[in-house]
Amino acid sequence: MTTGFSVETTRAIDVARSHTIGGLLRRTALRSPDKTAVVNGDTTLTFAEFDDAVNRCANALTARGLGKGDRLALVSHNCWQFAVLNFAVARLGAILVPINFGLGVDEIAFILSHSGSRIVVSEDALTETVGAAVDASSGGDAVRGVINLAGGTTAGWEDVASWIAHDDASVPDVLVEDDDPVRMMFTSGTESRPKGVLLSSKSLVPQYVSCIIDGGMSADDIEVHSLPLYHCAQLDCFLSVDVYLGATSIILPSPEPAALLAAIETHRATKLFCPPTVWISLLRHPDFDTRDLSSLKKGYYGASPMPVEVLREMSRRLPDVRLWNFYGQTEMSPLATILQPHEQIERAGSAGRASLNVETHVVDDEDNPVPTGEVGEIVHRSPHACLGYFNDEEKTAAAFRNGWFHSGDLGIIDADGYLSVVDRKKDMIKTGGENVASREVEEAIYLLDGVAEVAVFGVPHPKWIEAVTAVIVSKDGVELTEDDVNAHLEGVLAGYKRPKYVIFADALPKNPSGKILKKDLRTAHAAVASQD
Repeated sequence: MTTGFSVETTRAIDVARSHTIGGLLRRTALRSPDKTAVVNGDTTLTFAEFDDAVNRCANALTARGLGKGDRLALVSHNCWQFAVLNFAVARLGAILVPINFGLGVDEIAFILSHSGSRIVVSEDALTETVGAAVDASSGGDAVRGVINLAGGTTAGWEDVASWIAHDDASVPDVLVEDDDPVRMMFTSGTESRPKGVLLSSKSLVPQYVSCIIDGGMSADDIEVHSLPLYHCAQLDCFLSVDVYLGATSIILPSPEPAALLAAIETHRATKLFCPPTVWISLLRHPDFDTRDLSSLKKGYYGASPMPVEVLREMSRRLPDVRLWNFYGQTEMSPLATILQPHEQIERAGSAGRASLNVETHVVDDEDNPVPTGEVGEIVHRSPHACLGYFNDEEKTAAAFRNGWFHSGDLGIIDADGYLSVVDRKKDMIKTGGENVASREVEEAIYLLDGVAEVAVFGVPHPKWIEAVTAVIVSKDGVELTEDDVNAHLEGVLAGYKRPKYVIFADALPKNPSGKILKKDLRTAHAAVASQD
């Protein structure tokens, strides 16, 4: 439909109707300027101060050449500066590229090259690795910014503190459309190389609404954020939602159990998200029974199902905490389905039902709905869905074929509409909340001389939920050891991607067509962790 309005009038209407990530903080700052927004160590910011810092940082980035559609890569542990950069980049209509701080030089260099990042920001402890990655990438002339968490200076890197103290605190005059990309999240998924998932405000804001409504979130929440902000889960199911609502965020650099328990007590936190591995680490820590955790009322988990025994233990030891299970993936911004507090024990292991703004089905290989109770691929329709994969028409078309986003996960939906995830369609492993592509690990192991065949898969683990496991067949006349494999992978793959168990075999099980039967391997080695 054409409105018949002039260009000037149309732009004025677009500005007035804008509902973007950059605008959420501004609106909250207007509603609750003096309320505490962020606490990180010795730094406390009200929403007014947070908003001011975002404007100053955005204007400093503009002065350094960052414009609408440009990319800024960020490699850092959690800190308040991460939150400022997230909103500053969005306010310019630029695209934030958060990068896993556990990746190696080659892995980071690939992401920098593929994303075409014009500015690269690193925390000071990581500048050696990140600097080498910048040099090895196609963007060696990128502006380099450093977050000096240790309080020092780094030669050749601009201090992000000077950006946040920029003298221009005005709101940037940039029209950002609701469907302009504001984030490029890299996920290994099931491929050997990570894909750049493009998210817009139109993807993220409806996802925030689903989190708020189905996740029981409110402006009264005080939440501890300890899981990495480079993940969609912590950044977009929790931190950004808290900013949207006007809740208070306590930022920790990592989910170290003692510090996490202390933060809950000190700040009287009411809300906490952790994958099952971290909840288990809290329950097992000696401080658990000595800290006052009575303020905690809402708990969230994801990345993998919570073991029933742990659910029961949590209900005994944290009787006032209601639990939600969030299931999804980066391409869904990331929430897709939710299991509610009253369903935890009765439907343990379930991923719940589609959240407010999501439609979820299970289909066969021809995208026909499968009967109730039968296994198929999990697909979604939702405004949560991403814009596609950056510069990858083929994978985007495949993921969105027939007007559904194809998750790559296999699941069952029962007669009541509850989803159970039963397998990964292409053998993705979720270990400690991280996604590991088995193919990527296999390809790295194949580079070791003497390897004839290898299969990588996940096995149940009491701490990591799934542990990366490799079964290797050596070439005739070659005797490889676990130490050989570990030494080879050191520096090639991030630590969480390297196998926790290396097993040598004479052959791998295969079907008549020659396909390796990973299901058989998972069954055969399911108890390997219990031997530790």
